[in-house]
Amino acid sequence: MKDRIIFHLDVNNAFLSWSAVDLLEHGYKKDIRKIPAIIGGDETRRRGIVLAKSPVAKKYGIKTADTIYEAKKKCPQIELYPPYYELYSKKSRELFTYLKKYTPTIEQFSVDEAFLDMSGTNLLYKDHVKLAHTIKDDIKKRFGYTVNIGVANNKLCAKMASDFEKPDKVHTLFNDEIKEKMWPLPVEDLFMCGKKSAERLHSLGIDTIGDLAKADVGKLYKHFKNQANFLIESAKGIDNSKVIPRKERTIKNESISTSRTLSYDYTDIDKLKEILFKQAERLGRELRQKKKYTTTVGIVLKNNLFKSYSHQRKVEATNKNSVIYKTACELLERNWREDPIRLIGIRLADLTTNRDVQLSFDSKEENKEEEIIQDVMDRINNKFGGSSVIPASMKKKKD
Repeated sequence: MKDRIIFHLDVNNAFLSWSAVDLLEHGYKKDIRKIPAIIGGDETRRRGIVLAKSPVAKKYGIKTADTIYEAKKKCPQIELYPPYYELYSKKSRELFTYLKKYTPTIEQFSVDEAFLDMSGTNLLYKDHVKLAHTIKDDIKKRFGYTVNIGVANNKLCAKMASDFEKPDKVHTLFNDEIKEKMWPLPVEDLFMCGKKSAERLHSLGIDTIGDLAKADVGKLYKHFKNQANFLIESAKGIDNSKVIPRKERTIKNESISTSRTLSYDYTDIDKLKEILFKQAERLGRELRQKKKYTTTVGIVLKNNLFKSYSHQRKVEATNKNSVIYKTACELLERNWREDPIRLIGIRLADLTTNRDVQLSFDSKEENKEEEIIQDVMDRINNKFGGSSVIPASMKKKKD
């Protein structure tokens, strides 16, 4: 018996589809999904890239994230339409409101993607695959655009299933289907395996997801460090993460955060860590000024296609820069999809005034000494600004 039932729903070509539906509703004579068309920013500025393309444009070799100039070279008759983010937010809210009729346990993965936890609904829905088809068809009839739905026993496999074949499809990837359906796929198709990781795996002779599932974690560790075990588990279809509704993500407990929109798209993890270093220093100092500790460290990333994703981890109550920075870096290493990053930030949540941690006598002495040093550094940094002085250990990590 399949205990967990998870849906992953993905709007097909969301920006272009939503723009097409809106244009048709307002009397536009063309369905831009049926002509060579792209959604893109101002080609004279930095944002002049392809955000979405029609199926016809795809046949010309136009890819998402191509520059507008490149797209026009591939297809001179291409029609360019601007993005309307207010419209996309409206369409997204409309979709998520609709999905709540099936389950309250919905995690918004991005503006056009969602995980639905359908576990325990067997009395309501006898056949979940049939239900997925019903939802898909009803969205097409009701809203005028298509979606893909993946049905599986966890989030990772549901996401993989929804990507199998598009558009307007339902696919399954249950635990007993992983070897047959997932293992033959190229390793770069594995969810959360970025381009650079895939290239490294190919250089090691690991070409398929099945190869990765059978790989020796010890051999991979020297190439991927802590990510090695995560990659192998993912290749085996192992994922115990929960579907977390938005209301649980935005709990009312006090939090502080900082983020930075980048002047250009960052693809170097060391550059991203430099920013996290400064953000950790700033937030750590703010915690100490407020005499508070954080028990949850999270990072948020937004890529050059304006898709945001965030991850967080529980920690023992802390206000130390080093702990915040180390945790943020580990979250980045494990969760960054190696896509170009436009915004990065750190969020500290579940703040508390209590530091309820059991320490040995030696640990207490070391902790007290570190707090004294940190207090001195705070006073220097508050006086002279920025990171005028930092611990040598963190400087080494930063370098």
